[in-house]
Amino acid sequence: MILHLDLLRHGETESGGGLRGSLDDALTSHGWQQMHDGLQGRGEWDLVVSSPLQRCARFAEQLTERLQLPLVLEPDLQELHFGAWEGCSAASLMQTDAEALGRFWSDPYAFTPPEGEPVERFSQRVLAAIDRLYLAHAGRRVLLVSHGGVIRLLLARARGLPREQLLNVEVSHGAFFSLKVMAAGCLSEEG
Repeated sequence: MILHLDLLRHGETESGGGLRGSLDDALTSHGWQQMHDGLQGRGEWDLVVSSPLQRCARFAEQLTERLQLPLVLEPDLQELHFGAWEGCSAASLMQTDAEALGRFWSDPYAFTPPEGEPVERFSQRVLAAIDRLYLAHAGRRVLLVSHGGVIRLLLARARGLPREQLLNVEVSHGAFFSLKVMAAGCLSEEG
């Protein structure tokens, strides 16, 4: 059996760019529009699953109410926690911590931001949540509303990329992707 998993990244947030991680920012009106645009012409889901952070959950709540679909908030599908780098832009980190930022960009699995969540642990929690979704909903189509890091991780796995290339995967605000999830955690891109 296959779980058809559509992925939607949240839109632009009120606090702007940078490493938002666990920060619970609200969407801007443009961010709401980006998400609506990302779903244009798509649909027919059985269920919506969302990160509980408001930049994902508020949109998912509105969508499920309008479409009369069930909604599950899944804490394990939250963004990577960036520790001391939360809220910082790459430009500011280049001025204050360029060497560490370079190490993180080169291999995020080998370097953890100060006080941050190791990417290996992040990967384990995200993939465990996807395994649970597969076991509960194989044969259905599920929309996952989540974060850039979560979607990058899933796309990198589906594309068979080496771990060092995780941060090379492009996932813009409001971006939409479709995956097939199969037994034993196998992922592939649809379409």
